[in-house]
Amino acid sequence: MPKLATFSWAILLVLIAAVLSPAAAYNVVNFGARGDGRTDSTAAFLRAWKAACSSATPAAVSVPRGTYLVRSIWFTGPCRSRILFEISGTIVAPNNYNDIGKSEFWILFYKVSRLTVVGGTLDAKGSKFWSCRRGGNNHCPVGARSIAFQTCSNVVVSGLTSLNSQTIHIGINECSNIKIQNVKIIAPSGSPNTDGIHIASSRGITITSSTIRTGDDCVSVGPGSMNVYMEKIGCGPGHGISVGSLGNSFNEEGVQNVTVINSVFTKTDNGVRVKSWARPSGGYAKNLNFKNLIMRNVANPIIIDQKYCPDYRCPHQSSGVRVSQVTYKNIKGTSSTQAAMTFRCSSSNPCSGIKLQDIKLTYVNTLRRPTVSYCENARGSSSGSVFPRSCW
Repeated sequence: MPKLATFSWAILLVLIAAVLSPAAAYNVVNFGARGDGRTDSTAAFLRAWKAACSSATPAAVSVPRGTYLVRSIWFTGPCRSRILFEISGTIVAPNNYNDIGKSEFWILFYKVSRLTVVGGTLDAKGSKFWSCRRGGNNHCPVGARSIAFQTCSNVVVSGLTSLNSQTIHIGINECSNIKIQNVKIIAPSGSPNTDGIHIASSRGITITSSTIRTGDDCVSVGPGSMNVYMEKIGCGPGHGISVGSLGNSFNEEGVQNVTVINSVFTKTDNGVRVKSWARPSGGYAKNLNFKNLIMRNVANPIIIDQKYCPDYRCPHQSSGVRVSQVTYKNIKGTSSTQAAMTFRCSSSNPCSGIKLQDIKLTYVNTLRRPTVSYCENARGSSSGSVFPRSCW
């Protein structure tokens, strides 16, 4: 009987594999790509993509083991069937940062649906570009996002590693139903504007079981985004997980239904943050939920900042962004700043509906100074044990 059960499971696994495996496979090497890290394989990748995208049956683009040099590339849809983009090797950018830096994107999927991107490593070699930016050189290119999804739907990204992006590692714009899981994003803590994942004007975005160590926000949720769910994120170093920045323009869409749960922040500049510029705006952020989070030596573990001004040359006005229905529950750990909770809200549009429940955040230097909360134009309620003591 055990042998029969084992045999049955083997048959079942074969049947599952047959159902999921694409009927047509397109190996980039067969289209002229070379995995030597020196030969420009951009055209070969495009030929493989075109063949897969034109397939009447589910298709796969395969990038085998090796190192493939690719310049700025657009994978454009719509395609006839679902596509698996399977990366077993490493895709690298050219050594000259201008080769991809003059474009906003390095690897772009545009108007593609029913796509799965699996495995592999992307190395954008961003260090020379960052040096150019730090040096104040006016001739630096705008910089490229490593991999971006524009106007896409029903996409899964799984097991991808992104190294040293020039700017944002993974960009999601005007998309729906995107799932990102088990990704690793790595860049030095001092690398400028290297957000791990940036979401804008998108809905139905799920990010799970991922590690993000970078020089800017681990995840940033921009205007026009809704129904964003993040769970089991290891964030740090970096600037934390941010809603915003908001209020860049007056006619700006809002953000709603964002959840961050069961995640750990380590030595980040912020924990969970809402940030908006101090200028008139019709934008908003509402129904934000931050639960079951651990802070390890984090500056500003909990912060709403409606006077966001990173370069100190900002309009000193009142933010028009309305922040409401924000819940913080079961958040514990240590703060590297005395104010473990900061609510710096707008004088013309005070924050409302802030809920604190079971919070324990301790300043690491409590022997010298106590842990405190800072509140400005904020209204809310507390329940359970809340430390530091809230302002209401």
